[in-house]
Amino acid sequence: MLRNVFSSAYQPTFIRLIDGDEEKKRASLASGINRFDTISQGEFRKIPGHPLAYWAPRDAIQCFEKGKPLGEVVDARIALATGDNAMFVRAWPEVSLSRIGFGMRSTDESVESGAKWFPANKGGDFRKWYGNNDNLVNWLDDGAEVKSLVEEATGRIRSHNYNGVFAFQESLTWSALSSSRLGVRYSPPGFMFVTPGSSAFSKDAAIDPRVIQALLASNVADYFLRLISATMNIEVGNILRIPFFSPPAQTVDIASSAIERTRADWDAYERSWDFQSLPLLSIAIGPNPTLESSYTNLITNNKQTIAEMKRLEEENNRLFIDAYGLDVELTPEVPIEQITLTVNPAYRYSGNLSEVEQWDRFRRDTMVEFLSYATGCMMGRYCLDHPGLILADFRDSQSAQIAAYEEKVSKPLSEVQFKPDSDSIIPVLDGEWFEDDIVARSREFLAVTFPESSVGENLRFIEESLGKDIRKYFCSEFYKDHLQTYKKRPIYWMVQSPKKGFACLIYLHRYTKDTLNQVLNNYFRPYLQKLEARLAQLGLDQLNDDLPARERTAARKEAEKITKVLKECQAWEQDALLPLAQQRIELDLDDGVKVNYLKLQDVLAPIPGLAAKED
Repeated sequence: MLRNVFSSAYQPTFIRLIDGDEEKKRASLASGINRFDTISQGEFRKIPGHPLAYWAPRDAIQCFEKGKPLGEVVDARIALATGDNAMFVRAWPEVSLSRIGFGMRSTDESVESGAKWFPANKGGDFRKWYGNNDNLVNWLDDGAEVKSLVEEATGRIRSHNYNGVFAFQESLTWSALSSSRLGVRYSPPGFMFVTPGSSAFSKDAAIDPRVIQALLASNVADYFLRLISATMNIEVGNILRIPFFSPPAQTVDIASSAIERTRADWDAYERSWDFQSLPLLSIAIGPNPTLESSYTNLITNNKQTIAEMKRLEEENNRLFIDAYGLDVELTPEVPIEQITLTVNPAYRYSGNLSEVEQWDRFRRDTMVEFLSYATGCMMGRYCLDHPGLILADFRDSQSAQIAAYEEKVSKPLSEVQFKPDSDSIIPVLDGEWFEDDIVARSREFLAVTFPESSVGENLRFIEESLGKDIRKYFCSEFYKDHLQTYKKRPIYWMVQSPKKGFACLIYLHRYTKDTLNQVLNNYFRPYLQKLEARLAQLGLDQLNDDLPARERTAARKEAEKITKVLKECQAWEQDALLPLAQQRIELDLDDGVKVNYLKLQDVLAPIPGLAAKED
């Protein structure tokens, strides 16, 4: 029986399966044939699970004899099944920061903290070394609510796999499903793990977990997983069957450096709870830095980071290939798209983009991130004077919010470089009708962050990168980008009339039951008054024979547009905005964005698929 298996990742091996008695008689068939081997079927029984891996060479099979199963070194566990992730799992930005218990090292410590939400590994996209720290699980009082959730029809407890002894322990975690490769990430103490993610924990205190990390991040681990399993479902049992040798000493240093660099990459973006400030602003150098020169410096640094990460990955592969004797089967090279850093556009963007197109898209997205951070500073979520999150908790009044802001940044509001909006309501309109309009405040942000260069010059770079005028971007694309960044769980909500005649942003963590009344009385109604005044002026312009015909025509067209906006907005006020404002609806951040957003959905920009049942 002859089988030839080709793979883009591995060189082909030809293997003839024979019974032991026939081996000598048929051995001569191998002579003169490149990469042809004869092997007894009994050899395949040395591979755990006895897969029919016809492409496996003797060197690979012998690794199972020489090494020990990884399961003797680590414990691996299927993740907690809560029974209802929609009820018990949240994206971390959804809830109050003060309700999150970070850095717990035991169940007892988590109970004593009084926190309700705790970091939870839950799989995620293909990413190696560190990251995908997106989720929280409700584990208040050692998961009392999760453990008491009962199936009404049967009376059965819906949750299972509590794995209590492993809760909050240092671990390695990965996604249970993968369409590409094994992406194992280091998880420091403080995490639960929730299905569909899985985790592994060191059994032997003498073995540094970074050694296991290095092995599982190598292409040697991928190679054995493909040998053991016919699918790329990363089952716990298959991980435990990978053969383990005592690795070279250098692997600890390589893994430590790779984890450190990948963690810095993860924390450089708003998606991380450890995000401190925008790297684009900290990299400005020279006597008169501009946004464009800072971006150029950022890209230089990024390319160096990508190159160094590629070197580390390939050195790690080389060490394990040599240790396992697989130099004929594997090469250490790592394709650029498998360097799982967000600063690497080849990894970040799927599809058939050229390298130039990838970097063009990266520039555009970097400017999107700049404007998102600027908006965060407007809302008080961030501050140029202090790193990290500032206002990310519930406060029931604006005065309490401002007091909390001043306490966090350790200075009065009057001394802050870029002041947050007093009511966290930012108009997003097609003209600058208000002083705190989002474009006006963006210009102010540019003036503060790049004081040595002109606002016009920096604004030009933003608009060239976005491919459109900044006001058009805010009115048409900003919210789409925000939904993508926060995976349809936005923290800035767009209050918007159906045809977008009126729009403004509000901040979930600064929402109070009076927020919609403030939108109505401080922005919406004054806006209509401004429109009516402008409409009256345009009427006079159309009757003014002293004006050129072109200007009178333009006045007529603008008047027609304003009339339509007024009609739409007046109907929307009566049908939606006024009734909701009068209800003074309260939100509970523990309920998450999905539940709370639907309470106000009649006055908010629609989010496609938000109401759909979650997996």
